Parts: sequence; C-alpha cells; structure tokens
Amino acid sequence: MQSGKKVGIADLTKGELSTRGSLSVREKERKNAAKVLGIEKRIVLDLEDGNIENTVRNRAKLIRLIRKYKPELVFAPFASDRHPDHINASVLIRESVFYSGLRKIVTGNESAYRPRRVVYYRHAYDIPFSFIFDISDVFDKKLSAILCYGSQFYNEKSPVTKQPETYISSKLFLKDIESRARFFGFKIGVEYGEPFFCYEDIKMNAEMIFKI
Repeated sequence: MQSGKKVGIADLTKGELSTRGSLSVREKERKNAAKVLGIEKRIVLDLEDGNIENTVRNRAKLIRLIRKYKPELVFAPFASDRHPDHINASVLIRESVFYSGLRKIVTGNESAYRPRRVVYYRHAYDIPFSFIFDISDVFDKKLSAILCYGSQFYNEKSPVTKQPETYISSKLFLKDIESRARFFGFKIGVEYGEPFFCYEDIKMNAEMIFKI
C-alpha cells in the first residue's frame, strides 16, 4: 500500500445469500478487487452468511487469524447498520481482538497477541466519528475496486441483466458514495474524506496538531 504497510482482508462469509450473482462470480470479483487495492493477503473464513454469530467457535477462528498475522490495526464495521450481519460482525470482531490478547485462551501454536486498536467504518447508517482520513489520492482506486463487483454494483461497462434490483445496485448508490466522500472531505478541507470511529481515545502531540 502507499504507506508501505502490508494490508490484508478477511471476508467473514462467501456472501452466499447475495441476491445477485453467484459464488463463483463473487470469488472472481473478490480476487480482482484485491489486485486493484494491492492487498497482501485475502482470506475467507467461511462463516454462515446471514447468520454471523458471536460464538466460541467463530471467535476462535478470528483469534487464530489475528495471532497468525499480528495486525497493528483491525478495521471493522460499526455496530449500527441496516444489515444484521454487519452488526453481529462488529461485535464478534471487537471481542475476538480483546480475547486474542489473553494468554490462557489457547487456539493452537500461536501466542497471545492483541492489535493496538479496532477502527470502525461506516456502512448504510451515519456513525459518530473520531477522525476523517483524507482519501483524495486514492478515491479513484476505491471506486475501481467497487466496480470490480459487477454483479453487485451498477457498472455500465459490464451490466448484469435479468437480475433483481437491490439497495446497492443502482446508479444512486454509487453517487451516494461519491457525495458522501465529498461531504466528509469538505469538512477537513480536501476533495474526498472517509470517517472512522474508535472507542478508545486517540493520542495526539504538538507536532501532529500543527500538521492538521
């Protein structure tokens, strides 16, 4: 990635309940999007789509993953959304990050490890935010990655015919993504911005303040 940091994505499900497309199509789209984003690693944990549960078994899957790759930061959906899976995934991820740091929870050969913090992003609903990140330089890449999912989002270059309309398949949804990014960008004096939330306080120093 641009900062020199390695980035990975863990898909909790395969998206088997998606109204449009198929599992084989989604797999191709997932790989194409990963290439566009320059992702180091992309993993599917194969939890049940439409039934993500905060269980011991599911936490163990995430804890093993966290302990294996030892991420500094974990990004998760904010726990207020129209999709129940997003809400449940948020809680599952948050608890897994915490329990991953407990030595007496044994999941295999991996040692206890806890990321520095969980950072939450927005889905359908507005969220409280702790900071807004300038994404002006990478907004086009974000849109390119979204358009890799031609079966799910509107893409005039590769239209999916004879499939039902969904909440995210119209032109309006893509326009919402752009207008939302412009709105948050305006708040910090840039072209495009992305809001994020942390439950923990964020440490600042004088040097960082004067760079704002």
